[in-house]
Amino acid sequence: MTVQKALISGASIAGLSTAFWLSKAGWEVTVIERASTFRDGGQNVDVRGIAREVLQMMGLEDQVRNQTTTEEGTAFVNEKGQTVGAFPVEDSDGLTAELEILRGDLARIVLEALPAQVQVRYGDWIEHIVDHQEHVEIDLHSGKTEIYDLLIIAEGVRSRTRDKVFGDRVSRRELGLNIAYGTIERQAGDDRWWRWYTATGGRQISLRPDNQGTIRAMLAFKDRDRNLAAIPSEQARTELSKVFAGAGWEDSRVIDGFATSQDVYFDYLTQIMMSTWSEGRVCVTGDAAWCVTPIGGGGSSLALIGGYILAAFLSQPESNEAGGIPICLNKYEQWMRPIIDKAQHLPPGAPNFFYPQTKIGVGTMQTFIRIASFGPFRKLAARIGHVARTQQQLPDIRLVQTTT
Repeated sequence: MTVQKALISGASIAGLSTAFWLSKAGWEVTVIERASTFRDGGQNVDVRGIAREVLQMMGLEDQVRNQTTTEEGTAFVNEKGQTVGAFPVEDSDGLTAELEILRGDLARIVLEALPAQVQVRYGDWIEHIVDHQEHVEIDLHSGKTEIYDLLIIAEGVRSRTRDKVFGDRVSRRELGLNIAYGTIERQAGDDRWWRWYTATGGRQISLRPDNQGTIRAMLAFKDRDRNLAAIPSEQARTELSKVFAGAGWEDSRVIDGFATSQDVYFDYLTQIMMSTWSEGRVCVTGDAAWCVTPIGGGGSSLALIGGYILAAFLSQPESNEAGGIPICLNKYEQWMRPIIDKAQHLPPGAPNFFYPQTKIGVGTMQTFIRIASFGPFRKLAARIGHVARTQQQLPDIRLVQTTT
């Protein structure tokens, strides 16, 4: 059997997970990443649903457990910092998942677990693609032209390569939410809970513990007419300070912290919907294919699952037959579609209910949270975090190498 070659564009969780399993299945795998080096840091992500089973099969669960953020639960607070409702970790997939970890830590764990023969090259990206019937020809920014049996695009929600290939078959659902993320200093009063505050004007502030002695902060606000991710960072920070002036609770602390933080970044939440995830010998996976946003939740889990499912179908002998790769890609899509469609279906009232404009709206939401946090209702409320679950069985994968 001929050894097949795959190029994966994107070295975050989706791309690295796919590289891990595809290499284990006997493919020759190269990963390229536009960034010049590995991107550490980032905010909290989690491993939920059947992604925990995938993580166990990778042999990486213990490593993830050893690097969790130590978060003990989610607490909603009022403008004075008083708890309105608390949701401790009682459910492995509750508001705070059992496996909470920083994005960079999870990506590095997978990166370091890659089989030795996987090539990972930074500072390069795709300029042009010619999808032939028997192979895909790729021109890289570095000047190289390379030939592969398959191109996998795992570049994230704003993938340029995906747009080159699929064009107007990529649909975007903008949620009208701006979110700024950053790392600020921990203070004596900070604990191991995710503190979440909602102010009038569709504004939210949250503080989350990490395992590095700092706090991961978030400022979010609803505004369909303003996209801070589309303007220069310094201008966006200035706009952010205006939006959150007088919001209450820890507003000044976070704004001041973001002024000097080295890792502040902005996002304008956008779901990605595509009528198909593959064409010929090119396919997409992860956020490039189906971004669910933090409102839908489970993005990192779906990235882990997608990498396994894609490799499982490509590990079958038919992938080596004439016309076999498109058949395998179609099976991957058929398996993943139901779980993605469910994740992209937002909770009732989202996002408007969770970003109220008035005092009455804030009070209504706080009453809802207070009731939901009572024992009899808490388990029901925790089901909001039940993403990446399915009744489907994971398909078998034909491994050439065993996992560690």
